Amino acid sequence: MPEEPSIRRVKDPQALLRHIQELLDRQAVVANLVERSPMQRHELVQSLVARQQSVELGRQIAQLHPADAALVLENLPLDRRLQLWALVEPARRGPVLLEVSDAVREGLIEALGDTEILHAAQDLEADELAYLIPQLPEGLAPELLGAREAEDRAQVQQAMDFPEGTVGSLMRFDVLTAREDTSLDAVLRYLRRRGDLPGDTGVCMVVDRAMQLRGVLPLKALLVNPGATEAGEVMERDPLAFHTDDPLAGAAAAFERYGLISAPVVNAHGRLVGCLNVDEVLEYVKESSQRELLAQAGLPEDEDLYAPVIVSARNRWPWLALNLLIAFIASRVIGQFEGTIEKVVALASLMPIIANVGGNAGNQAMALMIRSLALNQLTEGRFRRLLSKEAMIGLLNGLVWGGVMAAVTWLLYGDAILAGVMLAAMILTLLMAVTTGVLVPYGLKAAGQDPALGSSILITGATDTLGFLIFLGLAALVFGG
Repeated sequence: MPEEPSIRRVKDPQALLRHIQELLDRQAVVANLVERSPMQRHELVQSLVARQQSVELGRQIAQLHPADAALVLENLPLDRRLQLWALVEPARRGPVLLEVSDAVREGLIEALGDTEILHAAQDLEADELAYLIPQLPEGLAPELLGAREAEDRAQVQQAMDFPEGTVGSLMRFDVLTAREDTSLDAVLRYLRRRGDLPGDTGVCMVVDRAMQLRGVLPLKALLVNPGATEAGEVMERDPLAFHTDDPLAGAAAAFERYGLISAPVVNAHGRLVGCLNVDEVLEYVKESSQRELLAQAGLPEDEDLYAPVIVSARNRWPWLALNLLIAFIASRVIGQFEGTIEKVVALASLMPIIANVGGNAGNQAMALMIRSLALNQLTEGRFRRLLSKEAMIGLLNGLVWGGVMAAVTWLLYGDAILAGVMLAAMILTLLMAVTTGVLVPYGLKAAGQDPALGSSILITGATDTLGFLIFLGLAALVFGG
C-alpha cells in the first residue's frame, strides 16, 4: 500500500497560496500549448499532460492541514476552486468542509454527488456532523445517520437541538473521564488503551457513577504524582464548568481570562455531557469578529469574495437602498437652507467638516458599545453610566476641537460670528454623534437584532443628516435665510 502523505502546517499561508496558484497557472499554460501544438494522438497527449499536472496538485493538497486546504480553496476563483476541490481525497473532504466559510462550503457541497457527500461525512465526529448536516441536501441526513451507531445518532440529534450561539452547540462529546477512587496508574492504562486522545484536551473529567461532575484531573498530574495516588486526591475541585445553554460569548471571555484549554460542560442536572475546547472557542471568536465587521457595513456573513457578480450585487442592494434614502433626506435638509448658503457661501465648504467629525465620533462610540454588548458587560445601570460618560466625552471633544475649528474659521474668513456658529455646531454635533453611537447598537440589541447589523450605515447617515441640520439651522438663526 502507498505510504500516507504526512500532514504539514505552513508558517506563511500567503506563500502557500501563491505556490498553488503558480501550479494552476502552469497547468493552464501547458494545457494551452498542447491544445495548439500540431501532433498525432493529440487527445491522448493532452490527457497525459493534464493527469501529470493533476498528480502534482493532488500531492500538494494532500499534504496540507484541512485548515490550510480550506484557506487555499477560499482564495481561489470559482473555476479553479472546483478544479482543486476535485483533487482533494474523498476521505479528507469532510474535515476541509468543516474549515471553509459557509458560502464556500455551499458551493463545494453542490459540486459533490450524494455518494461523495456520504463518503466525506462518514468519519466525522458527532458534534462535527451536527454542524454539517443542516447544509447538506435534503434526504441525505437519514441515510448518513442510519449508518451510525445509536449512541452517535443520539449525540448528533442532541447537538442539533441546542440553539446556535450556546455552549451546547459547539461542545464535544468525546470526553476523558475517571472516578475519584481510580488510581493514576489505572488512568494511564485507560489512556493507553484508547490510543487516540481527543484534540486540545488538557484534563480528564472526574465523575461519580451518576456522571455528576466532581472535578477535573490535569493530565500533567499523571506525570508528577505517584501511580498509586487516587484521582480524587490531586484533582481540581469546583472547576469552572459551563452549562449547555450558556452563551458562547461569555464562555469565550472566560477562556481568554483564565487561559483555558478545555472545560467541562454539564446539563441542567449537573451531569457531564461534553467539553468545550479552545479550538472551538477560537473558531467562534474568529467567525463572530468577521460577522461583526461585515454586519457593520450591511454585508451578509456568508459573502464569498469570488461569488458571481449578480449574487454579490444583490446582497448589497438592501443597505445601498437604505443609504440612498438617508442621503436623499440629508440632501433635502441642505435644500431647506439654500437661502442661508447663498448669503454665506463659506457654509458650503464648512459643512463636510461637521459631517466627517460627527461620523467619526459616532463610529468610535458605536465600536465601544458593540464590544461591551458582545462581552455582556452592560447592565441597565452601566448603560446609563456609559451613556453619560460618552456625552461628557462628546462635550469635551466638542469644546476642544470646536474651539480649534472656530479659530481656523475666523482666520480663513475673518468672521467672528461664523466662527461662533462653527463652535456651537461642533459641540452639539459631537454630543449628538456619541449619543447616537451608543443608542443605535443598544436599540438593535433590545429589538433582538445583531447590534452590529448596519450600525455603521445608520450612524453615518444619522450624523450626516443631523449634523447638517444643526450647523445650517444655527447659521439660519444667526444670518437669516
